[in-house]
Amino acid sequence: MNSPFKEEKLVQQNVTYTLFKDGKFFIIENVPARVDRETGEQYFAPHVVEKLQQIILQQQAPARVIQTPVYEFA
Repeated sequence: MNSPFKEEKLVQQNVTYTLFKDGKFFIIENVPARVDRETGEQYFAPHVVEKLQQIILQQQAPARVIQTPVYEFA
């Protein structure tokens, strides 16, 4: 017999959000998201998306800067 209740597939986690925009690579850590246990897909609340956009557009002073090597796939 099937239960009318399904096991919750989304769990609340803090994730690392990355974005490549205008030749710059942005890494934002500790972003709250709902994460699908099966696929790893991340879902963000509207207020979180607004905060991410604000951080990137205003280019606030970062917590730290890292060097990232770039390779060509050829």
